[in-house]
Amino acid sequence: MNIHSVNETIEKVKSDIQHVSTAEDLELFRLKYLVRKGIVQQMFEGLKTAASEERPLLGKALNELRKTAQQLYDDKKRDLEQLKTTSREGIDLTIPGRRRPVGTKHPVTQALDDMTDIFKSMGFAVALGPEIEDDFHNFEALNFPPDHPARDMQDTFFLDKTALLRTHTSPVQIRVMMNRKPPIRHIMPGRVYRNEAISARSYCMFHQLEGLAVDENITFAELKGTLATFAKKFFGSTVKYVFRPSFFPFTEPSAEMDISCFLCKGKGCRVCKQTGWLEILGCGMVDPNVFKAVGYDPEKVTGYAFGMGIDRTTLLLYGIDDIRMLYENDVRLLNQFT
Repeated sequence: MNIHSVNETIEKVKSDIQHVSTAEDLELFRLKYLVRKGIVQQMFEGLKTAASEERPLLGKALNELRKTAQQLYDDKKRDLEQLKTTSREGIDLTIPGRRRPVGTKHPVTQALDDMTDIFKSMGFAVALGPEIEDDFHNFEALNFPPDHPARDMQDTFFLDKTALLRTHTSPVQIRVMMNRKPPIRHIMPGRVYRNEAISARSYCMFHQLEGLAVDENITFAELKGTLATFAKKFFGSTVKYVFRPSFFPFTEPSAEMDISCFLCKGKGCRVCKQTGWLEILGCGMVDPNVFKAVGYDPEKVTGYAFGMGIDRTTLLLYGIDDIRMLYENDVRLLNQFT
């Protein structure tokens, strides 16, 4: 043993500590250098056989070796303990951080916001109402007598004899008219409920947006112009539309509005069932019986109403063929709308 071998050992100690990354590695380092049978102690034992004139320098070098090994061991032990308290086990802090996912609106909410903005730009205000309704606001005031067969068109969730979950947002129209005098120009978005079997095309809860305009001398032509403007702003300026006669208890005359399929450009596809047309809403002139129920004089005022399913429009807009996908919160679907 000589000064050169001691210095080489010091350099080896410094090199070995650089490869220690776990508590197990540190324990192996301690057993190699710092225990009674370790390298440092063995080299001190060799001091006994060294020449007397070399012992002072060798002793000083060996003390430096032991001091260095012990100091490196203590520093590394402290670092590992600190790392353990500031990070979870199994996380490699050297890996680049993951970018946090950015939240986004649900596709139904996006569609509703876009529709609302369009109607606001045309002068409509937004009105909201309760989701738990009574028979008068949900049916009777809308020209649904107790024995009217049209009640069978809407399978209702009854909570008791007097309360039910609204089957459409039309009750909000009644509440608006009962609390305001014409002119009225409102839209009514919200959730509605129907006791239907859940399938790819129907759900027990969905969203509607209805509109109401009441004033003197309002005509069907104004209704058509309003809905045509909406369709062109929402679906694109090149969209074609057609109104077909229909029936609703609360409007007379009534119609349904179809638009040319914006997915296949009217050529026919799976979404439009090869017809080239998509039904988007129902509409009509407010029935005089509805005006009488809210205290309006049908001889002085006229009005129109319309309603569309937001969920259905969302399905059509994005080419989704199963309404259940909108309520399953599958991130694989939702991430496509970021």
